[in-house]
Amino acid sequence: EKITAWAPTPEEAVARMDRALREFRVRGVKTNLFFLEGLIAHPRFQAGDVTTRFIDETPELFDLEQPRDRGTRLLDFIGDVLVNGNPEVAGHPEPGRLPAAPVPDVPYHSRLEQGTRDRLRELGPEGFARWMRAQERLLLTDTSFRDAHQSLMATRMRTYDLLQIAPLYARKLPGLLSLECWGGATFDVAMRFLKEDPWDRLAALRERVPNILFQMLLRASNAVGYTNYPDNVVRFFVAQAAEAGVDLFRVFDSLNWVENMRVGMDAVLEAGTLCEAAICYTGDILDPARTKYDLAYYVDIARQLEAAGAHILGIKDMAGLCKPEAARRLVRALREEVGIPVHFHTHDTSGVSAASVLAAADAGVDAADAAMDPLSGLTSQPNLGSIVEALRHTERDTGLAREPLDEAAAYWEVVRRYYAGFESDIRAGASEVYLHEMPGGQYTNLRQQARALGIEDRWREVARTYTDVNTMLGDIVKVTPTSKVVGDLAVFMVTNDLTADDVLDPEHEITFPESVVGYFHGDLGQPPGGFPQQLQRKVLKGGSHLKVRPGEELEPVELDAVREELQEKVGRAVTDRELASYLMYPRVFVDFADFQRRFGDVSVLPTPAFFWGLHQDEELAVHLEAGKTLFIRILALGDHDSEGYRSIYFELNGQPREVRARDHSMEPAEARRKADEGHPGHVGAPVSGMVASLSVAEDERVTKGAVLLTIEAMKMEVEVFAETDGVVEELVAEDGAHVDVGDLLLVVQAPDD
Repeated sequence: EKITAWAPTPEEAVARMDRALREFRVRGVKTNLFFLEGLIAHPRFQAGDVTTRFIDETPELFDLEQPRDRGTRLLDFIGDVLVNGNPEVAGHPEPGRLPAAPVPDVPYHSRLEQGTRDRLRELGPEGFARWMRAQERLLLTDTSFRDAHQSLMATRMRTYDLLQIAPLYARKLPGLLSLECWGGATFDVAMRFLKEDPWDRLAALRERVPNILFQMLLRASNAVGYTNYPDNVVRFFVAQAAEAGVDLFRVFDSLNWVENMRVGMDAVLEAGTLCEAAICYTGDILDPARTKYDLAYYVDIARQLEAAGAHILGIKDMAGLCKPEAARRLVRALREEVGIPVHFHTHDTSGVSAASVLAAADAGVDAADAAMDPLSGLTSQPNLGSIVEALRHTERDTGLAREPLDEAAAYWEVVRRYYAGFESDIRAGASEVYLHEMPGGQYTNLRQQARALGIEDRWREVARTYTDVNTMLGDIVKVTPTSKVVGDLAVFMVTNDLTADDVLDPEHEITFPESVVGYFHGDLGQPPGGFPQQLQRKVLKGGSHLKVRPGEELEPVELDAVREELQEKVGRAVTDRELASYLMYPRVFVDFADFQRRFGDVSVLPTPAFFWGLHQDEELAVHLEAGKTLFIRILALGDHDSEGYRSIYFELNGQPREVRARDHSMEPAEARRKADEGHPGHVGAPVSGMVASLSVAEDERVTKGAVLLTIEAMKMEVEVFAETDGVVEELVAEDGAHVDVGDLLLVVQAPDD
């Protein structure tokens, strides 16, 4: 084969040749294409400073780094899944061939009606809020794109499945108030487990749904993380989210501390988008014995939020505790006391939350959250289709047509089957939620965590301990990240066979989870009524704690310096959005960037292929972008070679392709030493997980109570403390090592040994 490039200038000729070489494909034989690309890119060649001995005199031309196109990287990923399985579904039964979800036929040339996003652009945030307040119909937010699957299936819904149905919403359901589709746990899970870029998800959805408001959940000063961030980090993140397509920010604080919400609220207001400030509902305003969270408490917070500039007031009933009569009284009181619209969010864990939505509607609530039929109920939101029908032909008729709701339901019903392995065992409403008050979004995640820690059979004990922990903490508002504090300590107590008396006993030494230590230090803010002082002294080991807003104590982050640090870690330039991801989850983002470097964008793969790979003779169509589709077929799986690799033979767009993957089952299992309970210097792993960080080195002197290392398990971080003074004699577990309960981590030699 021969390629000739001609152009008016040498630079243009080189550019044309470079493109021709990169687009040239020769299958079945080795080629020198990569060598030629490097040759014409060499500065001396481009300057014309070459002779016939150029190749002989330029040995660096042979330092080839073969580029990997998108198709090859996707084949590498599928091959690895076929050989080793996807760790996300490890232990799940292989479901066999799964049916394709029925994607409604919605031609792109069909008429696109104006929706709420168009109205926001026309009226501005303040005008939009007045429009909401003036509506007779009940406005509905569909949570199917985030909170519904976060609550039902541990946030595992992939971008691929969200994008397939998105055009239906734009063209047939423009009457919805918003699509709740971003923020919350999805940001972390997308990168950590699904290997997807959450910003790409937002951009792709925005492209397909340009006319309906996009809504996200913002944890105030916690942004989309589990700790407080410096104020400038929160402002930077909100600015990026608004620019990327978020129209309505639901801002809340996990302790209902308005002072902690102001930075996030102000950032939203500066971005010119809708600010919905939410009050987290807990307790029971109908119970005269529970006076901590009474009606006056909620009305007072509502007034503060309106004064702080909120456009919309949210009621965030994250555990589904707001009973129908409580919803009626609460909504009526709030609408009488504030002049902004009220938006009601609840979960159906108890099984009666649809009644609460209807009671709120009767009391005049302006908007409510619900989920499409197959993704509703249980720990998710109430059934959207049923609410629509219950209000049809009444004063609060939503105005939503039946047919598109049925089409969406048919699609979501099949998609839900792809994620069956991530669902909890709950099959009906659970009235026990009124006892433990566990948020719907946490319920399935905590079940997953219990499964990973090997205590799934002790779930009832975990739930009871969760209640005990809440009591020990002084009956707090439980929503991320405070719910994580309660959950972490509950799981920690169960795995270590600790009782509430053990935890409260000042003489019983305990290495509390990092989230619990941070909570009592004041890193999440100040709870109503303050901290239980005796337990706080024990957790902090007598140390001091914050008495002001955490953001006031945190130094601003030098964003340019962090960008340089990140670029050095990933070996390339990074965007502002990638920087925002790193600021939220440093380690998770670096691991995700490394995954993408190896395998590319796997979000384009259909979900069954992502989790399970391909079946023999199954053909997979992968749409990379408009006009570019890969057709992939698995032909055969080879045997192991002497190095433990297996060859996987594919057909890609009709051409044979081969990739290799190391079979991890051929690698000898590393036997880890166990801690000897009779040896006072042996430090064992209190939980199963990954060693996230080492705080000491060998031969380093430590004092009792010093942090030795941190173990991460299912988003729970547990600090391991020294139980005696001494010197680190041996570090057994290295940074990044996976350990089981009881594995030896390190040995501390006492001074008199």
